Order: sequence, then C-alpha cells, then structure tokens
Amino acid sequence: MVDKKIPLSVVIIAKNAAAQIGACIDSVSFAREIVVVDSGSGDATRDIADIKGCRVIEKEWLGFGRQKQFAVSIAAQDWVLCLDVDERVSPELAAVISATMQDPEHFAYRMRRRNRFLGRWLRHGEGYPDWSLRLFHRQHASWSNDEVHETVMTTADVGRLEGDLLHDSAEEVTTYLAKQNHYSSLHAQALYDQGVRAGYGKLFLSPFARFIKFYFLRRGFLDGGPGFAHVAIGCFAAFAKYVKLIELSKMPPAISPTAPLKNSKN
Repeated sequence: MVDKKIPLSVVIIAKNAAAQIGACIDSVSFAREIVVVDSGSGDATRDIADIKGCRVIEKEWLGFGRQKQFAVSIAAQDWVLCLDVDERVSPELAAVISATMQDPEHFAYRMRRRNRFLGRWLRHGEGYPDWSLRLFHRQHASWSNDEVHETVMTTADVGRLEGDLLHDSAEEVTTYLAKQNHYSSLHAQALYDQGVRAGYGKLFLSPFARFIKFYFLRRGFLDGGPGFAHVAIGCFAAFAKYVKLIELSKMPPAISPTAPLKNSKN
C-alpha cells in the first residue's frame, strides 16, 4: 500500500488541552507523523492524541523554546511543522504545504496566522497577518531557548506560504488576560537576566508606539471593537512588562544564606 502522506512531522506541545487538541490533530492528517509532547496533563489530552494515532511523549516543562526544540529533536522526519494546541491548519494552507513539500525551494517557511478574538477573526492590526515561521528543515533551523516569545532561528532564506494558520484559543477574556500577565512576567525576567534595564519613559513610549503601529498604521480600527480590545491588551502587556523590569532593577540584591550576619546595636 502506497503511503500518500507527505514526509513531514507535525510537532505539538500540550498540557491539559483535551478540548482543543483533537481539532488541531485533525487539521494535519496529511502529515506522515504527528508528535505530541505532553508536560503532565491531568485531563484526556494524551488519550485523545493516542487514539488519533499520534506518537505521545511525556516531558517535564522546559520553557516554551526548549520544549518546542525537544519536540523537533525527536521527530522522525527532518521537515517539521510546529503547532500550538489552539491552532489549526486551514484546508488552503494544508494544500499549499503538501504541494510545497514535493519540491521545496527554501529550508524554512512563514505562514499567515489569523487570530480570533471576542468571536471575530481579525484581519488587521496585530492580529493579521501575523507572519509566523513554523515549517522548516531541522538541520537548517531551530527554536530559541527563550522562556517566552520564542522564535525559530535560521540563516537560510525564508519563503512564504499562502493560506492561513488559524489561531482560535476559545478562551475567556479572564484567562487571556492572566496569560498575558504571566507572559509579561517571564519576558521581564528574561530581559533582566540579559542585562536590559528600562526607565520610566519606556512605560509611555513602548505602549504608545505599539498602539500607533497596530491600531492606525496596521489599521486595527477596521476590526471594530474586538480589534481595539486586542491592540489595547497588547499595549497594556508591554506596559506591564516594563513596570516589572523596573521593579526587578530596583530590588535589593539577594542575601547569601551563608553570608555572616552583622550584630545589631540596641
């Protein structure tokens, strides 16, 4: 029997994603292998992936960048497509990927990522086109080690694919805001560890520049209320990141537990 699936590994990192992972897996049925790296799910995530024929691997959480690179490293195919559990490959994009893999001209490819927010598929602003490098040959590209805002690093020429990668988190605003708050903390810590410092001027300039870019220059206003809310939350996340970075820079250095204590005077 001839295997009509293309020589491609789809790699997905997951945790407690039973409500989402099934649709994600179904959208990439054209791939020869689907690898799910689970980091301790307490729901049916692993069972669903197993039933759908995926190779399921347990791995403790390493941070976004390292976790994704681990998934890439264990794939059976050198060509990999990296997805999050709340993403789906549209039929148009699936057809383009299948055709491209017949004779790839590049070692890495970006695709448009369309975000859904407050029930609306965004077409402008920060939400679209959110060009994301997700398809690559692993001998020519790899994920960064960043805890958050991880990126694919490559020195190869990067091509572009038509069709949309659909990002539909289906999460409540409260959950979305909590996630943004968590990400801003991780990003602030990463910047601090890299020696980056920020002044109070950054608190105004960064969110303001971000709003101008995505709401006006990238025409986020055309997405109505959901477009405004999406850009505004992104601006606040930038504000929160720099507030936290300033706080880290003003914290007193940690006292070594082995340092001798000074006698206090009464």
